[in-house]
Amino acid sequence: ALHRMFYLQTTEVTNAQFRQFHGGHNSGQVESNSLNREHQPAVQVSWQQAAAFCNWLSRREDLPPFYREERGIITGFNPAATGYRLPTEAEWAWAARASGGGLLKFPWAGDKFPPTLAVENYADSSSAYVTGRVLSGYTDGHVVSAPVAACGPHHHALYEMGGHLAEWVHDVFGIAAPSGTTRLDPQGPQGGDTFVIRGAGWTHSRLSELRLSYRDYGQAGRDDVGFRIARYAE
Repeated sequence: ALHRMFYLQTTEVTNAQFRQFHGGHNSGQVESNSLNREHQPAVQVSWQQAAAFCNWLSRREDLPPFYREERGIITGFNPAATGYRLPTEAEWAWAARASGGGLLKFPWAGDKFPPTLAVENYADSSSAYVTGRVLSGYTDGHVVSAPVAACGPHHHALYEMGGHLAEWVHDVFGIAAPSGTTRLDPQGPQGGDTFVIRGAGWTHSRLSELRLSYRDYGQAGRDDVGFRIARYAE
């Protein structure tokens, strides 16, 4: 259960924004399709780098850093800090799925699969030669990642929560808590080897991947994983 109010970035962090922190960052390309343009979301960013970006931004704005760092390595976090951080898995899930009194199954209205309108950036027919995977009958007009906010905002005025890129969240990866488990503002363990990834991206096409409940995990940067930032409001 969420008790503390929080802010959540409306889009994923762009290459231009991330390069203010790490000037030499290169998101790369796939089959000559650039992932590195200024307004494309930053990829090839590890969880550690994403958390370090949050601390850098906190220091720049005189906010107490959320993450604990030792010799440039994130080793834990300060649960009460109001500095920038990655959204917790519970926050991400609420922002992506909560609609009125229910939970959305997909980023688009209704439970029909596949979507008929271009609602998010997925592995469509134009991406087939890059991904080898196709969401049959779907076209979004982008071979790889598109500029942020290329698709319209969803019900919480947030962009690309369920497509474009999968996203790092704050929590160390573990088995999801059973349905009905109640903990206020869960943040997970202080440390671990792998971290939760939520949402689908431009490389995804399967029904299970496009569900907003889809979870993945990792540690290193990937060409289909980015992030957005959050912080507590008080």
